[in-house]
Amino acid sequence: AIGHGLVDPGGFKSRSSMARVVCAALVVGCVGAFAPVPARTTTGARTVVGAEPFTAATEKYKSDFPEFSSYGWGVSTKAERWNGRHAMFGWVFIVATGYAQAHGLIPEPDKLLDLKEWGTLAEITPRVSTITNERAIILVANIHALMVSLCAAFCPLDYQDKLLLEPGEEDEAPAGVFPAFETGVTASAEMYNGRMAMLGIVVTSAYSMIYGVPFLTVVDQMLGGLLYKG
Repeated sequence: AIGHGLVDPGGFKSRSSMARVVCAALVVGCVGAFAPVPARTTTGARTVVGAEPFTAATEKYKSDFPEFSSYGWGVSTKAERWNGRHAMFGWVFIVATGYAQAHGLIPEPDKLLDLKEWGTLAEITPRVSTITNERAIILVANIHALMVSLCAAFCPLDYQDKLLLEPGEEDEAPAGVFPAFETGVTASAEMYNGRMAMLGIVVTSAYSMIYGVPFLTVVDQMLGGLLYKG
């Protein structure tokens, strides 16, 4: 799904600068369309902009779905923080995949898996075609990452931040439209980075689907051609 693919170089070069413009426009448009009127909430030394709509939404969700809310599922700061973490990891994996493709680190990427050897899990169309070796390697790597996420949910270590809220544990306060700006290794910085990562995946995927350009090719153009540079 995120393979390199074949693209008309001339046609895509004419759209490379447009990709960056569209991405920037979508980012501005998303913020402008959905951000409520800023309201400031001060907690200690932190100032959160636009926390009231988020607080109202989480409180309504808590009253409508108390069971889910007690675990931090749904409309909650816990869920937003973990979704952002997964998105940031996703970008690391995406860039690593592009690097592996560009430097020939995936063995026989275009070779189709043998149905007799790998079974029906390797099929795309039953008894017609199977996935490539490249897609299988990427899929298995994602499964490993999924298992790490499941371990964080069901059997976390004592020093780890848990994926779900413990019984009786209160979720952290909503971060608001603009969380308090704190540099360094802070909760606010993580929230900002997570939101940008999530939005970046949405914008890049949208551009890829609208123009029929492979996802990694769009990422390469956004990075100025550095991803596939030998």
